Amino acid sequence: MEHPHVLVIEDELDLRVLLERHLGALGCRVSAAENGVKGLELAFADPPDMVIIDILLPDIDGREIVRRLRADERTRRCHLVVSSVLDSPDLLYLATELLAKPFGRASVTEIVDSYRASQAPED
Repeated sequence: MEHPHVLVIEDELDLRVLLERHLGALGCRVSAAENGVKGLELAFADPPDMVIIDILLPDIDGREIVRRLRADERTRRCHLVVSSVLDSPDLLYLATELLAKPFGRASVTEIVDSYRASQAPED
């Protein structure tokens, strides 16, 4: 998939904007939400290929967002990336990948490249 649709659910404005810029520069179509309620609304209205979810959100915990996305047919197959300052391998059970904070362009590129590789047709 050349231009994946990525939904970013992040309450910190500076991090949300940074992710939008990095993802846009990588050719992704980006949607963004500042909280879990808005993120779920966007995800169900226009199912993304990938969702980057902050674990510590003010309204709905990132774990609950993952559960709801996995439970819904429209978003069940999304590539889920959990973003957190918590350095815990326990978070990997939630999602396909982890994006540790603070992150840089290289980490975001790695996640998008990993997604694209997972979508490439097998020879």
